[in-house]
Amino acid sequence: MDFGYAAEDEAFRLEVRAWLDEYAKDAQDRRGWERVLGKAGWIGLGWAEDGYGNRRASLTQQVVWAEEYARSGAPARSGHIGEKLLAPTLIAHGSEEQKARFLPAVAAGDELWCQGYSEPGAGSDLAGVRTKAELGADGNYWITGQKIWTSLAHEADWCFVLARTDPESSRHHGLTFLLVPMDQPGRVEVRPIRQMTGTSDFNEVFFDGARARAEHVVGGEGGGWRVAMSLLGFERGVSTLAQQVGFAQELGRVVRAAVETGAVGDPVVRERLVRQWAELRVMGWNALRTLGRSGDAGAPSVAKLLWGGWHQRLGELAVLVRGAAGGVGPQEWSAAAPYELDEAQQLFLFSRADTIYGGSDQVQRTIIAERVLGLPREPKGVV
Repeated sequence: MDFGYAAEDEAFRLEVRAWLDEYAKDAQDRRGWERVLGKAGWIGLGWAEDGYGNRRASLTQQVVWAEEYARSGAPARSGHIGEKLLAPTLIAHGSEEQKARFLPAVAAGDELWCQGYSEPGAGSDLAGVRTKAELGADGNYWITGQKIWTSLAHEADWCFVLARTDPESSRHHGLTFLLVPMDQPGRVEVRPIRQMTGTSDFNEVFFDGARARAEHVVGGEGGGWRVAMSLLGFERGVSTLAQQVGFAQELGRVVRAAVETGAVGDPVVRERLVRQWAELRVMGWNALRTLGRSGDAGAPSVAKLLWGGWHQRLGELAVLVRGAAGGVGPQEWSAAAPYELDEAQQLFLFSRADTIYGGSDQVQRTIIAERVLGLPREPKGVV
């Protein structure tokens, strides 16, 4: 299956590649890099609206940008949550005032966002959130509760929070989508979560009477579930293809390691490497098949199932082909840096979470069963 790049798309590719070759090599500070991208108009290519400092680009050109960005080795983005999740949600559900306030800052790379969805006891079960927001006499919402596994909360300026505004409600009723500033000392606390890799990519976020202005409610009070579901529909799209470019690079490193160590001489290892390659091609074709389509309730869940398991198996292979060296850490340890991991070990440990975060495999299968196949709904436990 060929995506069908036109001549203008390939011309766009050359422009993108030349720009990244010139600027990406000097990108070290991630927040500063977002501003460089914003100044050049590269943030918001896929938005349905322009005029906020972003360029307009066709769907194929968005794919080209994502592919070239992944191949360039440019830094992992800090602004993708605002660009890929919040902005399309505001365009679909926000007021003109909200779009005018927040979209230019995202497009410029000036304001970074995080996502306040998951909670202890309500990780993949979004309807089970317990964070509360109460409308005060001063016209502001006051938020109390805890979010967890919040990516980039330690860098974010704002957080979009799903909270319960009707204390008598349950499940997906009575939820509201609020835009909350993170700079509220004593009211918003961020605690990094140390992972097996030794890094802290996720955070706990505690809200203790944090303020959100009434005009920063998206979709109206009680409309949070509709807005939240719409946002999840934006979560996977063009970025899936860029992700697969990165996967291909990781697979290439694993294959080279297998050749260097001689592990490729094992027919079982060879079979597993070929299977990884074939499955990656299938994921690419599936992404192209569903790209730009709307109304396919199961497509994001199918994609998540495919890549989560694939990446986890690649991590296992990355350590396997290294042999005994794959389980050996550095010779020198210190309290400041208790351990350091090579690329294969990092891939293996981090990918253990791939079948959990973003919706566990079990939840994805339930969504596919109920919303796509029309099977009877899974019985809910009695609380």
